[in-house]
Amino acid sequence: MQLPNMRNQLGQGMTEYIIIVALIAIAAIGSFQFFGQTARSQAAAAAQELSGQDGTADTTNAQTAAGNARAQGNDQKSMGDFSDNGQ
Repeated sequence: MQLPNMRNQLGQGMTEYIIIVALIAIAAIGSFQFFGQTARSQAAAAAQELSGQDGTADTTNAQTAAGNARAQGNDQKSMGDFSDNGQ
């Protein structure tokens, strides 16, 4: 009669797995908020270069986006800044 206890343990493992996956998804969304434009610009530059065209403009866009992300990351924020919508 150990079957009901085993089901509870399996359910607990699945719940923990779902929580971990959700936390990873939240972290990924947060990082793409800062670095998404940089990644898109770098991919565009690589695609331009692979097609035989000049990807300098896209590389410059990626550098600009990375600089903007760095500036946002260096800003000191607190809960008092919550109402400015990240501006």
